[in-house]
Amino acid sequence: MKRKTELTGTVVYPNDPAYEQARKNWNPFTDTFPIVFVFTHQTKDVINAVRWARENKVPIRIRSGRHALAKDFSQTHGGIVIDLGLMRGVKVNKVNGTAIVQPGIRVGDLVRKLAAQGILAPFGDSSSVGIGGISTGGGITVVQRTTGLISDNIMAATLVDANGKVIYADEYDNEDLLWAIRGGGGGNFGIITSYKFKVRQAPFKVGIYQVIWPWEQLEEVIDGWQQWAPYVDDRLGSVLEAFSRMNGVLRSQGVFLGPKEELEDLISPLTGVGTPIKVMVKEVSLLEAIDFWIPNEPLSIDQNTTFSSTWLEQDLPEEGLKTVRRFLERTTGTSNFFLLNSGGAMNSVPPNKTAFYWRNTRYYMEWNTKWTCPDETQRNLKLMDKTRIALQPYTIGSYVNVPDLAIRDYGQEYYGKNFNRLRKIKAKYDPDNVFNFIQSIPPASSCKW
Repeated sequence: MKRKTELTGTVVYPNDPAYEQARKNWNPFTDTFPIVFVFTHQTKDVINAVRWARENKVPIRIRSGRHALAKDFSQTHGGIVIDLGLMRGVKVNKVNGTAIVQPGIRVGDLVRKLAAQGILAPFGDSSSVGIGGISTGGGITVVQRTTGLISDNIMAATLVDANGKVIYADEYDNEDLLWAIRGGGGGNFGIITSYKFKVRQAPFKVGIYQVIWPWEQLEEVIDGWQQWAPYVDDRLGSVLEAFSRMNGVLRSQGVFLGPKEELEDLISPLTGVGTPIKVMVKEVSLLEAIDFWIPNEPLSIDQNTTFSSTWLEQDLPEEGLKTVRRFLERTTGTSNFFLLNSGGAMNSVPPNKTAFYWRNTRYYMEWNTKWTCPDETQRNLKLMDKTRIALQPYTIGSYVNVPDLAIRDYGQEYYGKNFNRLRKIKAKYDPDNVFNFIQSIPPASSCKW
């Protein structure tokens, strides 16, 4: 008789004192009640958890930074959560320009550790996000116009597959799997236990800037930013944040991989828009730029939050700008619209070269709304969906790392023309759809290899 698999690592059940803390995520809107958590210390713990889940017919969820933005992605009621957050190893090879990184380390910790060694690695817009979760969905970043997306820098990965076996993917072995995890979203093909990333020598000089305007200049500022940011020097990553009218602020800031003098010239078209109430430009070290861009933050927030996202291949017209204003007039607190410029290295990769499809965009846009009282949930969800629908005539696709459960045709929205190929690869590596969740990639029903 075959011996049943036992869970290893740090195992937490509902009757354990640590359970309540284990089930808490960055966004409380995603909290639920799994039947067990396994905090893995090594690959063997991951293998045992997958095999145990299959033997006991328990749904699997994978977590590294507890940063999932929508329900059912990183934990589900009655399921097992395989949490990789304790696997945080980093090994750098400066000669080859590579880093072997385990998935549990958070983005802020990783990029600071590398920057202290004179190394530039792509980083997102939140220090508390786990590198394991952000990387496979693309991983947009303020330096993407220089380095490409985080996923563009994945050279290889080690995974535990649906049978509890370890497999390796690089340009020579399982190259189709490497293609898929470079933009195909987290948790679809297996559990990644380590990445091999390409890294670069840090620039000697780094510039940062921040500009703030009165909220009333909303349309003028967004229009000025969108006519400037996609076309500026590729070394400059820029965001524009328009917060709720209640908050009353418009803010643009960015990181420039070059000296202050050049940055001052580059942002002059932006500072000439409207009547800024603050303009700051500094030359700093890479570590200081990281602290500016992704300061250390709490591992959880106290408000329910929901998000949506899209890409723009054209300027947002007047009616689109009015849609943004209407949303920000109706939402509250620190809810906002967030815009990040595309271009450069990010857009130089053909859409079919990796699973990340949205390569011809001018900029990325996401918005969120926050609430505390449960009675406000449906109003906020409707406001988000109404805004997404109103923006559709001017936008294209969505970002899989900022999922929206109101999107029905999510395969097309997240992956564009790459979705069918992703389904075939899913059928090859996970034909029984063991790794499935509410917006996972389903295996193709029939494939010819």
